[in-house]
Amino acid sequence: MDSSTEPTRVSILGKEDIVVDYDLWGPYIVNDLLTNVPSSSYVLITDTNLRDTYVPSFESAFLAITTERKVQSRLLKYQVPPGETSKSRATKTDIEDWLLSEKRDPPCDTKSVIIALGGGVIGDMIGFVAATFKRGIRFVQVPTSLLAMVDSSIGGKTAIDTPAGKNLIGAFWQPAKIYIDLNFLNTLPKREFINGMAEVIKTAAIWNEEEFEYLEETASRVMTAIRNAPDSTGRRLSDVRSVIKQLVLGSVRVKAHVVSADEREGGLRNLLNFGHSIGHAFEGILTPQILHGECVSIGMVLEATLARHLGFLDGGAVARLAKCLSSYSLPISAKDPTIRRRSANRKCTVDQLLSIMAVDKKNDGKKKRIVLLSRIGKTQEKKASVVADRDISVVLSSGIRVNPLASSHLEVSCTPPGSKSISNRALVLAALGEGECRIKNLLHSDDTEVMLNALVKLNGASFAWEEGGKVLMVKGNGGRLEAHGEELYLGNAGTASRFLTTVVTLAESKTKDFSVLTGNERMKKRPIGPLVEALQENGAAAEYLESKGSLPLNIKAGQGMKGGDINLAATISSQYVSSLLMCAPYANKDVTLRLIGGKPISQLYIDMTTAMMASFGIHVRKSGTEEHTYHIPRGRYKNPPEYVIESDASSATYPLAIAAITGTTCTVPNIGSSSLQGDARFAIEVLRPMGCTVEQNERSTTVTGPSKGTLKAINEVDMEPMTDAFLTASVLAAVAQGSGDGKVTATTRIVGIANQRVKECNRIKAMKDELAKFGVTCRELPDGIEIDGRPYADLSKPIDGVHCYDDHRVAMSFSVLGTIAPEGTLIQERECVGKTWPGWWDTLRQPFGAQLDGVDLEANKISSDFRQRSNKSIIIIGMRGAGKTTTGRFAASVLGWQFLDLDEHLEETVGRTIPDIIKDSGWDGFRDQELALLKKTLHERPTGHIFACGGGIVELQEARQLLVGYHQAKGLVILVERDIEDVIAFLQIDKTRPAYVDDMRGVWLRRKPWYLECSNHQFYSAKAASTTTNTSLKGLDRFLKTIIGHDDPLETLKAKEHSYFVSLTVPDVAAAASILEEVAVGSDAIELRVDLLEDPQGKGKSPSVDFVVQQVSILRAATTLPIIFTVRTQSQGGKMPDDAIQDIQDLLQLALRMGIEFLDLEISLTEPVLQTISQSKGNTKIVASHHDPKGTLSWSNGSWVSHYNKALLYGDIIKLVGVANNQADNLSLTQFRDWVTNAHPSIPIIAINMGIEGQLSRIQNPFLTPVSHPSLPFKAAPGQLSATEIRTALSLHGVLKPKSFYLFGKPITQSKSPAMHNHFFRATGLPHAYHLHETDDASTLEPLVRSIGFGGASVTIPLKIPITRLLDEIDAAARAIGAVNTIVVDRVRSSHTHTGKPRLIGHNTDWTGMRLVLSNAGGTASASTDHSSALVIGAGGTARAALYTLHQMGFSPVLLLGRNREKLQAVKDSFPVGYNISIVTTAAEADAAAATPPPAVAIATIPADTPIDETMSALLEVVLGKSEAGGVLLEMAYKPAITPLMQLARAKGWKTVQGLEVLAGQGVGQFELWTGIRPLLRDARINRYIGKKRKEK
Repeated sequence: MDSSTEPTRVSILGKEDIVVDYDLWGPYIVNDLLTNVPSSSYVLITDTNLRDTYVPSFESAFLAITTERKVQSRLLKYQVPPGETSKSRATKTDIEDWLLSEKRDPPCDTKSVIIALGGGVIGDMIGFVAATFKRGIRFVQVPTSLLAMVDSSIGGKTAIDTPAGKNLIGAFWQPAKIYIDLNFLNTLPKREFINGMAEVIKTAAIWNEEEFEYLEETASRVMTAIRNAPDSTGRRLSDVRSVIKQLVLGSVRVKAHVVSADEREGGLRNLLNFGHSIGHAFEGILTPQILHGECVSIGMVLEATLARHLGFLDGGAVARLAKCLSSYSLPISAKDPTIRRRSANRKCTVDQLLSIMAVDKKNDGKKKRIVLLSRIGKTQEKKASVVADRDISVVLSSGIRVNPLASSHLEVSCTPPGSKSISNRALVLAALGEGECRIKNLLHSDDTEVMLNALVKLNGASFAWEEGGKVLMVKGNGGRLEAHGEELYLGNAGTASRFLTTVVTLAESKTKDFSVLTGNERMKKRPIGPLVEALQENGAAAEYLESKGSLPLNIKAGQGMKGGDINLAATISSQYVSSLLMCAPYANKDVTLRLIGGKPISQLYIDMTTAMMASFGIHVRKSGTEEHTYHIPRGRYKNPPEYVIESDASSATYPLAIAAITGTTCTVPNIGSSSLQGDARFAIEVLRPMGCTVEQNERSTTVTGPSKGTLKAINEVDMEPMTDAFLTASVLAAVAQGSGDGKVTATTRIVGIANQRVKECNRIKAMKDELAKFGVTCRELPDGIEIDGRPYADLSKPIDGVHCYDDHRVAMSFSVLGTIAPEGTLIQERECVGKTWPGWWDTLRQPFGAQLDGVDLEANKISSDFRQRSNKSIIIIGMRGAGKTTTGRFAASVLGWQFLDLDEHLEETVGRTIPDIIKDSGWDGFRDQELALLKKTLHERPTGHIFACGGGIVELQEARQLLVGYHQAKGLVILVERDIEDVIAFLQIDKTRPAYVDDMRGVWLRRKPWYLECSNHQFYSAKAASTTTNTSLKGLDRFLKTIIGHDDPLETLKAKEHSYFVSLTVPDVAAAASILEEVAVGSDAIELRVDLLEDPQGKGKSPSVDFVVQQVSILRAATTLPIIFTVRTQSQGGKMPDDAIQDIQDLLQLALRMGIEFLDLEISLTEPVLQTISQSKGNTKIVASHHDPKGTLSWSNGSWVSHYNKALLYGDIIKLVGVANNQADNLSLTQFRDWVTNAHPSIPIIAINMGIEGQLSRIQNPFLTPVSHPSLPFKAAPGQLSATEIRTALSLHGVLKPKSFYLFGKPITQSKSPAMHNHFFRATGLPHAYHLHETDDASTLEPLVRSIGFGGASVTIPLKIPITRLLDEIDAAARAIGAVNTIVVDRVRSSHTHTGKPRLIGHNTDWTGMRLVLSNAGGTASASTDHSSALVIGAGGTARAALYTLHQMGFSPVLLLGRNREKLQAVKDSFPVGYNISIVTTAAEADAAAATPPPAVAIATIPADTPIDETMSALLEVVLGKSEAGGVLLEMAYKPAITPLMQLARAKGWKTVQGLEVLAGQGVGQFELWTGIRPLLRDARINRYIGKKRKEK
């Protein structure tokens, strides 16, 4: 710094110990230290990132000055790794040991001074070292980040992190000096600078409104400067040096004053935590991807919103705070796209946030304390205020429940915010005008925020807030706008998009040649075509960038408007008219605007526009000779000194409607009969006819509703002058009643609202659909809606609440209904009211006294987006013969949906076969009919259906566009494919469809790219369609449930104490099919190492996509385990070449298309690949991995942290694999895993070391440890163990505790269960034992089943029913079957009756054994027909298990055959009607039941030691003989080996299975319930153990 000037000093705790200026580092600090903080030893501690840049120059200055001044002082230097991991006990210990070491010669002593150079991590940690070293030595803070300058360096807080949390161990230790050298900011990265600005804004927001105004004024200058690249020359901030210094000084002075008044946080210092209570909660989940200041910024907006909700803060102040934060590029919502991208859409549930907030140091016990603003620059209290969780939850939640109003005697005065329509017009007019205009009562909303931001970016005007944010001062630029070049994002702001479309045409080309208007997905569907066409015809160069007729638009600069005659179709939106009217004065000549196509919509809004233009000096003349024609003169607007925005009349309908529906009184004091807005008529023209008392004068409106439940329906009301208010009228009509004399029915007819179909959503359809959830019947009309009212007490409760379509008016309308609905109303999209009335929920809470509850939709999986996505109908495409129908039927049975073959449906619809259609209309005619039917079907059946299209649907370009649009809109289009040779073989047999004109292979090759383009998922079947379920369809249910999101295997894995995945190291899955079941035993997932596959068609090359598709299909059919899809590159220890980027991306995208459960994503891949895969992952879970096979990283020095942080960006699971050189490396890994698990407990981590030394880390890794198997050709990584070996080790170390399992019953001495289960325990490495416990008295078992060592039990006769008295819970299968044969111990949940004891749950595995045996024998329900019938023979206890089994397997109907009709009927009556059970006791019933369709499976449950009764034999002859292809009979009798019934079935061509197989299947099911491990059925077969014992004898 200039030696002639002194830096600014700030007093703290009575001393001027804070020094602020530029260029302090170096000579100034050295001299000041030597003079004011003298010592013989100075220790400069920094991190490795800063050392080379700043330490050498300081060292040189120190040496020169101490030599010059002849001072005997030394400078020691120490560096630590950068980042939060260094802020630890270990680093602190290392520093202290270094300071005490004799190598320092002499070691540091009590007079030593530590210089902490760095950001908050260095300052906090080194300050704590100073506080404890030698019981406290002096230290100096030299903060290098803006955040540290204004926050952590001031106040004396020092701390380190522990596994239990951040900053939990520390001390108050004031630095001797704080040197704030602003020159460090020249090299600070932009994001870090912005991060620090959050604390600067926070300080001004709580303490000094003038400083806040200065922040608002200088935002653009500061941001322009910091967008320059960081440099060390000082040029970056040269234009804003004084601004930066003032901003930092302002913040520093406030903090210094507060610390001086309250050093130890007695109360006042709490104020510095504004935004931190909620911000820290977000930071606890989103760190390190989201920085402290970014989280605090989000927290400030939410805490200000909370203050507004509680009635302490004006809504304008919230908007002002949010705008200021946004102007510095800080996020104001966790939904900010940048936040979502950086955090990889990590969820922050309300429960998580509240849980983190519960440990905030400001809290008063369980009471949460939050700093609440009362205005900008002032807080509600001089300390943090107590706030209830219920109120916090409302602000944090995505949904809100409105409960019925308790009081019916309310008299409320309610002033709605400024009119959106008037606000947006006023902003445009003032920006286009010349001079200053102070706008009062401007609406603070998303829409006006969008308009303000766009006008600023176009340099249309400058804006400044006055009077605490209640007045907006606009200084217009007289229509001299500049093109922006980058996208102007308008969200879903329809008014802004239409007005700005014309405004942007006026922009000139200075630095940019064009402007782009865009919005969200809904905005991209809203029409704007008529306005654009009118502008194009008048000389504007506007180009559609996506869909014609909608945004986004590219508008070329400098074209302007020619003027003259303009024709505009105005039957869709009056906003088109207003947009042209307001900009017409700036055309090259006078404009004559003719509105064509009929009567313009919403004439009153056009009149509003012309009246407002007159207020700004331009007078529009309406033609006296031409209808709907306006003459607009050229000119410039002259801004009036002041313009007051009238309250929004559309918004006013909601409080007035609450009065109407609840029988209370409400006054809106500033909207009356003189209003410019058409919706001001609502009270007179709608509420009064419905039975309300209405008093309206020129300036106010008061409504008193009739007694609750007595609103009257209106036969018909034309709401064309007030179309937006029809939604409010609709919810009132939903509970309106007819007149007693019958002249008026309970039906209200609303007309004149056709334009409401093209608003934020199709509002007419939205009201119809959402009111239906309340049990209210509505009918759409061409220009309106009919609503049948019903008593409010009879309203149904919508299960998932009201979906608002991101439409503010839908949300507010249904909140009105919530005030009377018996069980209240859940509104799904709470925040969408921000478009026009951000404080609407606060209004409900305050004057109306409504009880509100926040509802976290995402955590409860009831978000509308989730429901729509998971229930949206599925389209199946693919070649004829590929198996679309078979797949579709099977999929429909899995999901419980309806299946529709569109080829068959077309034939039924037109009454002709497809060959006849083609013969009469040709292929083109057929294709047109096929496409029309697809469109119609999608419209009529949007959810819960599966459609199979004809193979040639992709031949039409329009059809391809439809299919692409469908999957881009989050629909599912599945490509079903098979080997083309199998397809050709099948089609040579199938004569039901016309033959291909072209060569079939040629057709496939032509269509294949179209199929891929039109689908977002694909499913491969191994062979051509047949009448039975293919082996490959076994994996279809998992595929479907993954892509739809019905299953979450990750949550299942997280619930396990230990989990494993086996790594397949085979070159061809098909060749290894015989060992797949065996190697999967004991694992929880199976890894397909794609890089190890050897494609026979591409020797030496990467496996092709087509080959991998087949491999996945084979693997899915062979195992029920979730698949981990891995393409390991060579640098990461695999075989895939690192430079094969496109091949890698193609394979990873294939995994997503195939609905793989888990996808390994190497974070070393290129950023575009990482972004592409992570953003399109759907329901596939990402395992973000990094392997260090060369051992260059260390767990102990923080070098893994950057890789972990990067993995957090992309991974649902994180996998880090290092190398252990010794056992200490495993200890370091364990400490690292503990640290990251504590920091991010919801993100599971796989952290292991390779090599022999690293085997301990594999044993100690609890989650998804990769394992091998002896049957595999080689291990995937050095040191890999089998799951059995790891469990054995855990048992030996006492981690897995031995448990005792039993068989209860009598007699049981001959049971083979102990041999089977003890074999399983040994084979899987578990330390448990299985014993016999013979008894016929269940009551004697209670002490045993409640003992610590009890692991579970099998139960046999006579205890299957009596045992239930000892259990806490019976599962659904056991309840349906009526007996328990398995006891499972749930150690997570506690017993209801035995406090502190685990819960005991009763299961029945009879049915799982039956299902397993039948499935293995091929006895499955057909996927190619709608119905597959089955047969149960007998009516005993086993018959119940058989019926339950067949129903779960999808068989319907199920025939129940026997002699005793009464017994059969009793069994049938004990099951739900949906089981579709038919009794067969007579020959006629046998003939009828076996006719269509004949049974494919039978289960016999009758004794087999005597011949079959003649009557039953005759019935069985009929039923079994009807199936030409035979079937599968499961004989549940164990003896004799071949029963008479088996002989009869075999004679009819049936395959038979012995009942002993079911015993083995039951054992498999029991072992899986107890341990989570599914053994092989072949290992469980009883004969194995019988044979073994015979040999031993």
